[in-house]
Amino acid sequence: MSLLDTGAWHGTLYSDGWVEAAGGTAAVRSPATGEEIGRVGVADATDVARAAVRAAQAQRAWAATSYQDRAAVLRRAGALWEQHAAEVGDWIVREAGSIPPKAGVETSTAAQECYEAAALASHPLGEIIPSAQPRLSLARRLPVGVVGVIAPFNFPLILAIRSVAPALALGNAVVLKPDLRTAVSGGLTLAAVFAEAGLPDGLLHVLPGGADTGAALVADPHVRVISFTGSTAAGRKVGEAAARHLKRAHLELGGNSALVVLDDADLDLAVSAGAWGSFLHQGQICMTTGRHLVHASLVERYVEALAEKADHLPVGDPTKEQVALGPIIDETQRDKIHSLVTASVDAGARLAAGGRYDGLFYRPTVLADVTPATPAYAQEVFGPVAPVLSFTDLDEAAALAADTEYGLSLGILSRDVPKALALADRIPSGIVHINDQTVSDEAVAPFGGVRASGTGSRFGGAAANVEAFTETQWLTVQGDITRYPF
Repeated sequence: MSLLDTGAWHGTLYSDGWVEAAGGTAAVRSPATGEEIGRVGVADATDVARAAVRAAQAQRAWAATSYQDRAAVLRRAGALWEQHAAEVGDWIVREAGSIPPKAGVETSTAAQECYEAAALASHPLGEIIPSAQPRLSLARRLPVGVVGVIAPFNFPLILAIRSVAPALALGNAVVLKPDLRTAVSGGLTLAAVFAEAGLPDGLLHVLPGGADTGAALVADPHVRVISFTGSTAAGRKVGEAAARHLKRAHLELGGNSALVVLDDADLDLAVSAGAWGSFLHQGQICMTTGRHLVHASLVERYVEALAEKADHLPVGDPTKEQVALGPIIDETQRDKIHSLVTASVDAGARLAAGGRYDGLFYRPTVLADVTPATPAYAQEVFGPVAPVLSFTDLDEAAALAADTEYGLSLGILSRDVPKALALADRIPSGIVHINDQTVSDEAVAPFGGVRASGTGSRFGGAAANVEAFTETQWLTVQGDITRYPF
């Protein structure tokens, strides 16, 4: 049975069922072929306002629903992701340009996010506080009300479901704005799954749109919390707008993550980790290894081996052949990648591999002889580019790794784990992996960055989700009314 019958949603959005959008429609296109593979409704400010009002109305009854009933919906949703993994995965491959294994990670993670959220529904939501008065004093967690979720194109399903599922489990309603480029796999699939799972009407609205739609969502008075994943530049605007309306914004933003290869690391394993960290999903991941810091004793062999691996990785249409890299999401992103590579070579970097493209298919690229000022090293590329810089000792490695505005993920490769842990303590980062590359995520783990990479770990894990999607209320109870002096 099909989860996404095109006839049901073609040219629409989801807001109390499949309805026409006030903002018209937009084509869903495959980046690999350019062909139109669907059409979705585009939400405007009137769609956002209507959805937010309806969500606020529906949320009150949902918050009063037993945790068993809320958990049951989330468990059914998890089972549906597993049941329809092939169909949803096919949309991720066609719409996001993902290779099938990456799409499989998204669908399996979506199921796990729902199962973890189901457990979250019965999570302890308060504590008893000592009081100097003869009364019971409590701090309890209550749903915020309506949560606005703004999700990007690169991991469209994971980066939407990781906020939608826990927010619903904790008694909130959600208005989700997926990226228009991945509106089906990152939006309409969630609408279809939760509708089939029995989520009551009005609690989840899926409104594909652009920046104007997102701005309307942030500004709407019925939306009390914003969960945003995207670029640092866009995140700053979201955070500023949310602050003007005195609402919380949880921001998971860009990165330029370092992989530090110490002198005792196994070279073959280090090159494998480095290639995966830089080239997975064409480097279009916030955690992508954007900087390879390699000890001077290994750097020449590391560059040679990494370049050889890059030269042999197949690039092409993942819907037609088995490839390691699919297409870049669009021409704008491809041109940004290529301009950074070209500017880096012009500035003196050596092109050890790649640096060319055919349509939206960009070859995995290795840059050697870079400096901290090399454009593709200093900036987030968001593409399959691996700049390699050498260091001579731990002090230099720590200084180079910390010399960035970002702080999302860090990988350190070494046989000496205590030494690696000590080095990690010197480098600000929301995520640290010892003897692994920088790209990793689990539904049970807190996720988020520091500095320009975001507002900390507000995604993933029970504690982070409760913090993100509830408000703390102080409540006291006593048997008699207190008598006061006047």
